[in-house]
Amino acid sequence: MRVYAVPAPWSKLTFDRVLAVAGFFVLMWLVLFAEACQAQFSFTAQPSKTDRDRLYQEVAEEVAALERQGNVLKKVAQLAQPTVVHIEAKKAHSDVSRKSIEEAGSGVIVEYEGNYYVLTNRHVIKHATLDNIHIGLHTGEVILPTRIWADVETDVAVMGVEAPNLIAARLADSSKVSIGDFVLAVGSPFGLSHSVTHGIISAKGRRDLELGVEGVRYQDFFQTDAAINPGNSGGPLLNLRGEVIGINTAIASSSGGNEGIGFTIPINIAMSVARQLIDQGSVVRAMLGVSLDSRYDDVLAQKLGLSRCVGARVNRVNPDTAAEETGIEVGDVILSFDNVRIEDDDHLVNQVKLTPVGKHVSIVVLRNGKPVELTAVLRAQEK
Repeated sequence: MRVYAVPAPWSKLTFDRVLAVAGFFVLMWLVLFAEACQAQFSFTAQPSKTDRDRLYQEVAEEVAALERQGNVLKKVAQLAQPTVVHIEAKKAHSDVSRKSIEEAGSGVIVEYEGNYYVLTNRHVIKHATLDNIHIGLHTGEVILPTRIWADVETDVAVMGVEAPNLIAARLADSSKVSIGDFVLAVGSPFGLSHSVTHGIISAKGRRDLELGVEGVRYQDFFQTDAAINPGNSGGPLLNLRGEVIGINTAIASSSGGNEGIGFTIPINIAMSVARQLIDQGSVVRAMLGVSLDSRYDDVLAQKLGLSRCVGARVNRVNPDTAAEETGIEVGDVILSFDNVRIEDDDHLVNQVKLTPVGKHVSIVVLRNGKPVELTAVLRAQEK
């Protein structure tokens, strides 16, 4: 599990807001509960046996309603269990002692073109050979992967697997995930396989996180307060329909353990990378075909009609590229890319590189003080 130390103020602010909202609802529930109790017991200081039996019956009926809702979580956990695997990878150490180290993590079984694969994080299995990666199935059987592919720039890895009666997870469209959605995380924290925790989506589009030595170059994480600990890396984050919405990858922590801030790769991104790795052995990144103005600042933004420096300003449109074909012009400020508001140059580059080649995307630019909407078809990056 990658750990990101959090001195940044936004992390605490987000967590405090979640606590504040939760505290508000708990307080309101206590007030309503107290009023109900007062109403129920106002008839006498010591209710009769008949009154008590009636109250027991009412409580049983109300709890039954709550349990019916709670059954959703049980069913999601049951659906997830056979699709989640425990991974132990033995890796050669780089120092002169040549000692080996073991990395424990998780993965989720997916199906592609009629074959089964385990989707996980690259950092869980990097530097490990096929015969040193043990994949534990929910049945207790341990198998070895038949092949490994990995992409260092997104920390996504996929392994070919063969075994009877494998069950693949159902995948969601992660573009439809919203802040506040309830989620479940499944994995093997501290080696405790098939552990389930729950929470909500706390934020979307998290990036610029310093993750590990090699880092993750292209980031667009979901943030969740579902408890994620070392060993959860590579395991799935699920919605309440039992569908995978992401691959749990990192935690923000000052202690190394769960502090309510975890980061998840959206499943659309993870599967786009996995499919390319399987099909062609590597990932082809998209290219828009513009050069950006590094001198673009608040002063220039205000002259252009913006209240502050947002977006990315174009100072060159390369010939025979998606940008030229789309009609992007020098001086345009790209405000939105594929319905994502662009914050700065790095943000635009990040979004382009995480977008599949050939996808039609909407681009909103500021031109002559007015927004102009364009549509681009992204091309492959030149090698």
